Amino acid sequence: MADQLQHPRGTADVLPDEAELRDALVGTAAQLLGEAGYQHIDTPIFESTELFKRGVGGSTDVVRKEMYTFEDGGGRSMTLRPEGTAGVARAYVQHGMHKLPQPVKLWYHGPFFRYERAQAGRQRQFAQIGAEVLGSDDPLVDAELITLLHRLITAVGGQQIVLKLGSLGSLEARAEYRQLLLDYLRSRESELSEDVRSRIDENPLRAFDAKDPGTQAVMAAAPLLMDHLAGEDAEHFAEVKAMLDVAGIPYEIDKTLVRGLDYYTRTVFEFSSAALGAQSGVGGGGRYDGLVQQIGGPATPGAGWAAGVERLLLARSPEHRSTVKRTPPLHVIVAPGARVAAFQLAHVHPDLATIDLSGRSVKGQLKAAARGAAPVLAIVEPEQVTFRRRGEDEVTVPLADAHAELHRQLAATGTVTFYGDDASDGPAA
Repeated sequence: MADQLQHPRGTADVLPDEAELRDALVGTAAQLLGEAGYQHIDTPIFESTELFKRGVGGSTDVVRKEMYTFEDGGGRSMTLRPEGTAGVARAYVQHGMHKLPQPVKLWYHGPFFRYERAQAGRQRQFAQIGAEVLGSDDPLVDAELITLLHRLITAVGGQQIVLKLGSLGSLEARAEYRQLLLDYLRSRESELSEDVRSRIDENPLRAFDAKDPGTQAVMAAAPLLMDHLAGEDAEHFAEVKAMLDVAGIPYEIDKTLVRGLDYYTRTVFEFSSAALGAQSGVGGGGRYDGLVQQIGGPATPGAGWAAGVERLLLARSPEHRSTVKRTPPLHVIVAPGARVAAFQLAHVHPDLATIDLSGRSVKGQLKAAARGAAPVLAIVEPEQVTFRRRGEDEVTVPLADAHAELHRQLAATGTVTFYGDDASDGPAA
């Protein structure tokens, strides 16, 4: 007997109960974001590797260690998308969306891929919901995005949620600060981990994310960018904070908050939940005013966030963890010897009719109906259909009248209401 095959490490089979929870989560996000004027966009799950090198940043762990990269049949380097913003920005440029009324507000959901150490809340294939706003540098955008993510997390029952907020300043301010931080790190280079030393010149800010105790000790005394915010950067951040205060969303200022992607500028934020343990991040994002230009488009400000579907579900409070209650089919059609007629009845009313595929006898179907599997049972025979409804006498009608009787039976259950001439619609069987 051959060895049993299993899903790859770092992936998971989403079984029906969890699939329904995910569908409900995505539905909540779609409604919330749609009402706020965000339009759905769907980009490819693989893109040119160059997009992520230029957009995400060659010095990031994502690009250096975590991407699933392959060569396609034409010898081109392709990468399974590790995040969503770069692909949305690429679509914005490629399809001339900068010519539309600005800002352009988009949202997405789907699978993403990173080669990481698999653990609870961190998979190599994971799902995200994201929102992006391109074409405005107004702090209103930052505040709206943070508010929408807060509303989504709250709507799905997130518990022990903390919002951390920071600012990385403009690209110009970062350039000045970068040199200040670089000089400091060079002065204590021997105390840094080899990984941090290897990319000091590429992106010294990444040192704030280091897990090495020696590097952390060095960074505890490092100059902080937020202590050097001035002018428009300081005003921008002050307005974002004022709007969150008005919205009643609590936050903690984190001067060392550095998102894992190089494109961020000014506002950065992260929602975390203590209920998740070590992998506490639920979702986050920030502003990326230089990204579109970096991948070949016109200078365009932008901001956005992404939230992990798996982490959103793990962060729910106990009262929100019950599975989605399935709505039973309104009726089951049994077709002993009359499959074609039964199929036609279901085909004309696909939103109401479900054909039972179990192969059970009529007696077995009646028992299933009695257990609450369906409020109405239709037994389809070559010349007639018998309807049985719990607590009521059965009704038998000619096959030609089955459609009208189906409507009457379902309307009588109180679960379906028909208007006008619906009860007479549908061809004769």
